[in-house]
Amino acid sequence: MTANEDQEMELEALRSIYEGDECFKEISPVSFQFRVGDLEDIKAFILDIAWPETYPETAPQISLDAFFNNRISAETKELILSKLEQQVEANLGTAMMYTLFEWAKEHQEVLMENHRPVVTSVMVTASSELTAPSSTAKRKEKKEQLTKAQKRRMVNRTDHKGELPRGWNWVDVIKHVSLKQLDHRLFPVAPAV
Repeated sequence: MTANEDQEMELEALRSIYEGDECFKEISPVSFQFRVGDLEDIKAFILDIAWPETYPETAPQISLDAFFNNRISAETKELILSKLEQQVEANLGTAMMYTLFEWAKEHQEVLMENHRPVVTSVMVTASSELTAPSSTAKRKEKKEQLTKAQKRRMVNRTDHKGELPRGWNWVDVIKHVSLKQLDHRLFPVAPAV
């Protein structure tokens, strides 16, 4: 088989294996991203892998340059890349993407054991002060969720600008007075002594 036929077969296999998996992303037919770990996990990282024209006879290009990996130190990135290169050399000549992804998942703890998150500070240009992310940041208030029926009623009450018409909450004076009189007839007030 030629390299292109091998690539097509491996691409088809990857698509069927990782269909619906949010960790796997096909950038192009020869370029992929795979997230190792959960999004919330501080030890998670993303592998960027690209196939050269003669893959799998030549090694794929692996990088950790994704923005997601900015909090990982250069030493940890070098360790991950060197360990993955060893796996590539052991599997050279065969379809190895699935093997690399699964190996990285299984060895995530070992690869990230010396990981210390890189903390970056943000410079505020107006006050020239350094600020760091605070744990007491205000949470966004949740907006009230409306049902479809409530939304429909809201739209039916508003004009073309989305505003309620003038007097929408006014009390009908006649109904109000009529109810007051009816209330006094049903429940007469005793004269004060």
